[in-house]
Amino acid sequence: QVQLVESGGGLVQPGGSLRLSCAASGSIFSINTMGWYRRPPGKQRELVATITSGGSTNYGDSVKGRFTISRDNAKNTVYLQMNSLKPEDTAVYYCNTYPNYDRYWGQGTQVTVSS
Repeated sequence: QVQLVESGGGLVQPGGSLRLSCAASGSIFSINTMGWYRRPPGKQRELVATITSGGSTNYGDSVKGRFTISRDNAKNTVYLQMNSLKPEDTAVYYCNTYPNYDRYWGQGTQVTVSS
């Protein structure tokens, strides 16, 4: 059974950094574009960044220049390095394939940016 497990969230002050990790089962990871998504409080889930199996990346406008998505195919893990965090980055962060599939949503990891 395919599973995606996110980790690395926490409480951080504005301007701080966090690195999220998503460990994926091998059956999907090596051949799929992966994405990080987030659901801010009271809002819809939104796409944050994507990375292809070959390493090409795309970012949402609100995180460009601050977030970096990467992947380690040998470890079946995708990362999200988040720098210069802002209060509006507060959300539950999820990984999934891109496009996403309902059966792959995990529990997510909470990121709270607050002083």
